[in-house]
Amino acid sequence: MGRHDSSSEEDKRVRRSDRERGRRGSTRVTADKPTSDDRQKSSRESERKRRDNEGLLKRDRRERDWSDSQRDKLRKEEKSGVTKPKLPELNPSDSNAKAWGKTGGVYIPPFKLARMMKEVDDKSSVEYQRLTWDALRKSINGLVNKVNASNIKNIIPELFAENLIRGRGLFCRSCMKSQMASPGFTDVFAALVAVINAKFPEVAELLLKRVVLQLKRAYKRNDKPQLLAAVKFIAHLVNQQVAEEIIALELVSVLLETPTDDSVEVAVGFVTECGAMLQDVTPKGLHGIFERFRGILHEGDIDKRVQYLIEGLFAIRKAKFQGHPAVRPELDLVEDKYSHDVSLNDEIVPETSLDVFKPDPDFIENERKYEALKKELLGEDESEDEDGSDASSEDNDEEEEDESGEEQMRIRDETETNLVNLRRTIYLTIMSSVDFEEAGHKLLKIKLEPGQEMELCIMLLECCSQERTYLRYYGLLGQRFCMINKIHQENFEKCFVQQYSMIHRLETNKLRNVAKFFAHLLGTDALPWHVLAYIRLTEEDTTSSSRIFIKILFQELSEHLGIRLLNERLQDPTMQESLESIFPKDNPKNTRFAINFFTSIGLGGITESLREYLKNMPRLIMQQQKQVAKSESGSDSSGSDSDSSSSSSSSDESERETRKRRRRRS
Repeated sequence: MGRHDSSSEEDKRVRRSDRERGRRGSTRVTADKPTSDDRQKSSRESERKRRDNEGLLKRDRRERDWSDSQRDKLRKEEKSGVTKPKLPELNPSDSNAKAWGKTGGVYIPPFKLARMMKEVDDKSSVEYQRLTWDALRKSINGLVNKVNASNIKNIIPELFAENLIRGRGLFCRSCMKSQMASPGFTDVFAALVAVINAKFPEVAELLLKRVVLQLKRAYKRNDKPQLLAAVKFIAHLVNQQVAEEIIALELVSVLLETPTDDSVEVAVGFVTECGAMLQDVTPKGLHGIFERFRGILHEGDIDKRVQYLIEGLFAIRKAKFQGHPAVRPELDLVEDKYSHDVSLNDEIVPETSLDVFKPDPDFIENERKYEALKKELLGEDESEDEDGSDASSEDNDEEEEDESGEEQMRIRDETETNLVNLRRTIYLTIMSSVDFEEAGHKLLKIKLEPGQEMELCIMLLECCSQERTYLRYYGLLGQRFCMINKIHQENFEKCFVQQYSMIHRLETNKLRNVAKFFAHLLGTDALPWHVLAYIRLTEEDTTSSSRIFIKILFQELSEHLGIRLLNERLQDPTMQESLESIFPKDNPKNTRFAINFFTSIGLGGITESLREYLKNMPRLIMQQQKQVAKSESGSDSSGSDSDSSSSSSSSDESERETRKRRRRRS
């Protein structure tokens, strides 16, 4: 019993200890589980740490661009423990101009901005200047961001309407950011800067200096993407003659002084962009550049890929930079160009203070001066209507403004969308009709603007040429239009001339269909026969394609009219002037060629008059020679008669003198 009690007590102790351990474990587990409040606190702390790290990174980046004097000043302030003045409370109200920060940190909708500008009474106040600065920044950014090759001519007047003298820093910064974001539009931005340079050279010079400074910084930091963008911008500024070509030679010499894979690749891209310009301006300088490239290629220290780039550059130079023009025709907008001499070795001041708002004590006067300059640039009328003018004059002015607004709002469709839609309608109508009468009825219902009648003839001829075999359907349809309106007849005449002039471009099947189509029109007298005057049948003036065309044309005419009726039509006296080029009589060689040609295609019967002419040609030549000889002999006989008459008169005078002498002697 004692042993049993002791064992039971030991079991109870073990159970109690196990329970306590379980309780401790459970309490420990529950204590380790994070609550929702703890999660929020940890996320806030991590967010605060991330912001502090970003602030430190931004501060490091700013300090990297600071000069030594600025860094020393900051260190002294930190050591001395001077507390910085607290910023004013950022309350973005209408009267608190400081709340917007340096670049207008608080977003203000455009309608609210315009309303705030209207509510400001004092136009020279700092608040109003701040509002106009924000509006200027947004306008310049919007115009620069949406410029391209097709709308640059429309963007330029809008850009000149903004105060570019006040916002020159904003313009330069916006251009550089946009070019960095989309290097493919670099030539467009360079063209825009070239136009600005023609009117405001100091703006273009500031942008050129900033681009050169950006290039130097990127080169020192080995920032290849930024370097490529800056190099491309400078290349196109050289192409637009905003920068002198000397900076291009300096840049290439710096890149190739100690050649690496990246520097050579950048130099190849630069020469590709502005090589055409350098070839025209400094051919010797470009020759020196390519000699340096050749030396690098022979050294073989660079990568194979870069060597292939250099070989490709030599191929582009051999092709005279085809595909890489200096300036595209649509971007050549300036005639009087002014170039700036900026060197890579110059000390450049970027004037970054122009990017930040500063109050202007002479704000109203400067705005008035730019308004006068803007009117001079854009050609606006300086004189405005007076307030005390009559109501009738005001009504007239409003009507004129409405008319001018309507004229300005007329949209010119350069994409030819309407023309494409018209051609599609004509094609579908022709292809979906059962017979030519239905097609003609539907096509006549299509409303054609003046000058679009030619499209109908072109589409009809194009559909005919696309068929595998000639369909009489197209000939009957063309005949119907020629009979209805003389305009269509004249248009088909023009089509005949155009097709014959480009007959060598057609395939044999298309050529056959076109020849049979025009043969149908000529055979039915829908087309006048004087169009044949454009064909000159000689060995020199014809090609194999044109001979096939003439062969099929006349064979179809003989099949449609018959050889006898065709011969009568060709012998018509009124047609002889138009057929002189097909049946030439100017030279025996050309006459024989025409006879042999028609005989070889089985139409020798229409050459009887030519054969007769060729047979009688020697006799005609002899007659012409006799006439020439007679005319010459007639002139000689008249001369001899005059000589004989003069000699006879002289002999009579001599006889009279001898008689007188004899009488005197006697």
